[in-house]
Amino acid sequence: MKFIFNNDQPIYLQIVEQLRIYIISGKISPGEKLPTVRELAAQARANPNTVQRALNILEDEGIILTERTNGKYVTSDTRLIRKIRHRLATDNVSKYFAAMSALGFTQEDAIKFLIKEE
Repeated sequence: MKFIFNNDQPIYLQIVEQLRIYIISGKISPGEKLPTVRELAAQARANPNTVQRALNILEDEGIILTERTNGKYVTSDTRLIRKIRHRLATDNVSKYFAAMSALGFTQEDAIKFLIKEE
């Protein structure tokens, strides 16, 4: 896994977002075992405590699970993964329309811009 960070938000939130995207896009499969916290920290070049904080958020969402002696796994609940994917897609669409509105586009013009009808 490759992590790319910016200075716009805390690292742990960026790790949450990027792992969530890896999971909902299928790059990490349902039921798949995740690397250890130390391995993820090394890949992200982040402090293990920061990675653990991110994993705790994903675990609270139910998107990952911990088996005490076996490590952390992506949920096998594909319905939950689809629900999160839909929510993120909806958020991105809303952000797109808000940004296009700020540029003076109507919603209809923003849609036309996407499909190159303008």
